[in-house]
Amino acid sequence: MSIAFVFPGQGAQTIGMGRALAEAYPEARAVFDEVDAALGEKLSNLIWEGEIEALTLTENAQPALMATSMAAMAALKAEGIGLDRAAFVAGHSLGEYSALCAAGTLSLADAARLLRIRGKAMQAAVPVGQGAMAAVLGLDAEKAAKVAEDAAQGNVCQLANENDPTQNVLSGSKAAIERAVVLAKEAGAKRALPLPVSAPFHCALMQPAADEMARALGEVTMNAPQVPLVANVTAEAVTDAGQIRDLLVQQVTGRVRWRSSVEWMAAQGVTEFWEIGAGKALSGMIRRIAKDSAMRAIGTPDDVTAAKDA
Repeated sequence: MSIAFVFPGQGAQTIGMGRALAEAYPEARAVFDEVDAALGEKLSNLIWEGEIEALTLTENAQPALMATSMAAMAALKAEGIGLDRAAFVAGHSLGEYSALCAAGTLSLADAARLLRIRGKAMQAAVPVGQGAMAAVLGLDAEKAAKVAEDAAQGNVCQLANENDPTQNVLSGSKAAIERAVVLAKEAGAKRALPLPVSAPFHCALMQPAADEMARALGEVTMNAPQVPLVANVTAEAVTDAGQIRDLLVQQVTGRVRWRSSVEWMAAQGVTEFWEIGAGKALSGMIRRIAKDSAMRAIGTPDDVTAAKDA
């Protein structure tokens, strides 16, 4: 049995996430304390007792989800389950930073600060109301990309996420995305619907944010990962810290190739995926990609105990 540790992206956030882990494991509590210190604020208070609207702000959701994933990793380690159980790590969009923190490429404090910068930069790259994203259900990636190309008409419109065989996400200017929703339905999509997001992530409109991340990433120490990272941009394993730095910059404007990443890991012999952190969104996607694979979500003390017993 070969296991991959995978880490969720934006959208998985909920008020209260990670609190039970922090109450059950001092090691998990220490993760939240360190993230609070790195950011100079009590992000943990917002995560556990705040308003979901504030937590959902990109600049808060990104470090908060990473902190929750790292708290789950700390709880696993406290029970004797370490990174050595994993053949690969991977994360969906911001989850790639969680994966790199778990693999020792980034320190926890640097990961928190980078994600705060990333969240702010992505939000600031496009004025509110000028960009949009839409989910397209029932078309494969090739057809969804063709819809984006046809809808662009001089504007930006790109395939942003390949989530699973029948779920893809488009990103770009608001007008182009509105055209894409209509074209997708005409092309046979079961559903095509705008997403409630604050910015058009993973498209060329994010270039100012990519430039900001290039500067920020250039100022932090990055180590070779202790376990290979399957990168969003390439959907293949990478172990060179310099290459990872470049891929993290490319990821801001590039496509999240999640379906291809899971297919690649399955082809390398991965038979079990552990979703570490908040929610179970990745598990749902993986079930539709690698149908014979086993799933395990690690987000609560009970989940950690079940993993230990297994």
